[in-house]
Amino acid sequence: MTRLNLVLLVAVLFSALYLVRTQYESRRLYVELEKTAALSRKLETDRERLQVEKRAQATPLRVEQISKDRLQMRTATPAITAYVRYKQPPAGEGAP
Repeated sequence: MTRLNLVLLVAVLFSALYLVRTQYESRRLYVELEKTAALSRKLETDRERLQVEKRAQATPLRVEQISKDRLQMRTATPAITAYVRYKQPPAGEGAP
């Protein structure tokens, strides 16, 4: 009977240690999951903020203003437009 009690005691101890280890691992993984979820939410808000900034930077008025100020460009008008005409090659000398 003593041998059976000793085997059962060892089995209960191993079972308890396994349960403690499993709970610890479960908690550790849950904390890691929460950290990852928080990082995901932060990255999502950053992405949305950057998209809003990108849209604000690409407005036609802003592009036109930068092209005038930094690049010294001006609006194309018919008065400053130069049209180029290509000569038609003779009938026998066309492209292959």
